[in-house]
Order: sequence, then structure tokens, then C-alpha cells
Amino acid sequence: MDMSTKYLGLDLKNPLVAAASPLSREVSSVRQLEDAGVGAVVIHSLFQEQIEHEDAAHDHFMQLGTESFAEALSYFPAQADYRRGPEQHLDHLTAVTKAVGIPVIASLNCTSTGGWTEYAKKMQDAGADALELNIYSIATDPTIDAAAIEHRYVEILRGVKRTVRLPVSVKLTPYFSSFANFAKRLDDEGADGLVLFNRFHQPDIDLDALEVVPQVVLSAPHEMRMPLRWIAILDPLVKASLAATTGVYTSLDVLKLLMAGADATQLCAALLRDGVCTTARILDEMGTWMADHEYESVQQLQGIMNQRSCPDPAAFERGQYMKALNAYA
Repeated sequence: MDMSTKYLGLDLKNPLVAAASPLSREVSSVRQLEDAGVGAVVIHSLFQEQIEHEDAAHDHFMQLGTESFAEALSYFPAQADYRRGPEQHLDHLTAVTKAVGIPVIASLNCTSTGGWTEYAKKMQDAGADALELNIYSIATDPTIDAAAIEHRYVEILRGVKRTVRLPVSVKLTPYFSSFANFAKRLDDEGADGLVLFNRFHQPDIDLDALEVVPQVVLSAPHEMRMPLRWIAILDPLVKASLAATTGVYTSLDVLKLLMAGADATQLCAALLRDGVCTTARILDEMGTWMADHEYESVQQLQGIMNQRSCPDPAAFERGQYMKALNAYA
């Protein structure tokens, strides 16, 4: 069975990509992912805060006065909380690229234009095969409109594309006013790939301590339907590679996403919850299903259920909304 696919212009032996996660923090665990069968791996993000913490003066002023306001201590991680500084992160990236034979995708999350471009170049020099822009920001300022937020994404992409020769993907959230329009705009600006979707981690409140506390909750299987829907809509509209992430747990999830038009699927929660061995199980089950249904390759089934190819394209739009509600018993 030919499981190979092409993502970001890279040849992958299969469409299973290990998403950015704690599993990429050590070279040994990345080797385990490769041995388990993943087609590529995304290294955990380098954050602007890590870069800025290299400046001792910045760290001093970040901590100045926090002893007066207990809640201020929890706003940002202390310098010691970061496992690696930016240079160590780059060294780790180089070590991973030398240790494995699968494509290694670097991930970057910055807040300033200079941070995006400077470290995109450094990640290229460190040996990354591609770059994923993890643009994670929450629009809370009422004076900034949707157009300005979209423009910021475009400017980041333009700056990075001018700086590096690597293929560049943009990891997006679904919370844009006109998502199809914005995705097409990024495609027109030269994005080599779109990763759907980033998840905003929602904070919780500790009622006893009266503190806002971070809480990481792994995605649930039903969340796969959001990227499934949008990949099916976008696949006929954009040239960029499409990767699905969030809620991808089983071989059936992967097959559905490929049929919708995905070039790759990123696994995170499934690997963290069930272990890296789940990759081999998914690949084995995919092969069995494809043989039973007389598919000889991943390419044969990619996009056969996107909006343009689907026998019922309205299923991805409003047409099925009333039908779904009326069918519920």
C-alpha cells in the first residue's frame, strides 16, 4: 500500500505528522516517533518570551515589584521555568535534524516582526526542513478591527517569506470573520501550507485561592469535524498544502480528513494519551481499510469528498443545518 503524500513540498512516507508537543523536547523521544512510523515531526514552539528572557535586564524588570502583588507572579513563566533558551532550542533543533531521517518542521511563536524574521532565519540555518508559524493571539482590544488583525498575520507571513527559503505554513484558528476569504488571502501571499486548527487554551478559576490558573485539556475526538469541514471547503480553492490537527485519534479520522482534501494530519492528543505506538496502529488499520475498499494509494482517495467533488456539496454549508436539527430524535 502506497501511503506516501506530499506536504509543504516535502515527500512524506505517510500523512501522519507528529504535531508540536512535549514529545519533541528530547532527541530520544523524536527517534521513538520516527521508529513508530510518523512521516514528519513538528518541534515544539520557540516563544518570543524565551528570546526576551535572554536579556537579564528584561528578566529583572519582569520580576520587579511582583512580590507586592501575588497574582502578578503567575502572569509569565520565570526564566528558570523555560526548559531551554533560544540558542539551546536551536541547538536542539539541529541535533534532531541530524538524528532522524524524516522531515523536521520548526515552530515559531513571536510577538514582534523582528522576532519572527530573525528566528525564522536561525531555524533555517539550524537545519529545519520547513517552518510552521504558530500565530497565537487573542483579539481583546476593542479598538482593533478584524481587518487589522488579518493584516498582522499577512505582514508576519510576508516578512518570513522574504527572509527564508524554507516552505512556510501558518497555523490558524477558526475565529475569523470570513475564514475562506482570509485563507485564500494567505494562499495568495505565498503560504506553502495552512494548519487547521490551533486551539486556544481556556483558563480556569481556582475558587479557594481566587486565582486564574492555566489548564491544558486535550482535544476531544468530535473536534475533528471543524478541520474536516473547512479542509473540504478550502481544498478546491487554495494551492497551499492543508494539514488537519485537533481531534485526530483514529485511522478513520485520518481517512476522512484525507478524503476531504488534507495532505497531512497532525497527531498530538492521541500520542500523548495513548503513546507513540498508536501511530503504527493507525497506519495498519488504514492499510486494511484501503485494501478492503480497493484503494492502492493515499493519492487515490485525497480530495474525493471535498466540496467540489462531494455528491452533496451543501453538506458542508447551510443546506444540511436544518436537516441535521430536524433529524435529531
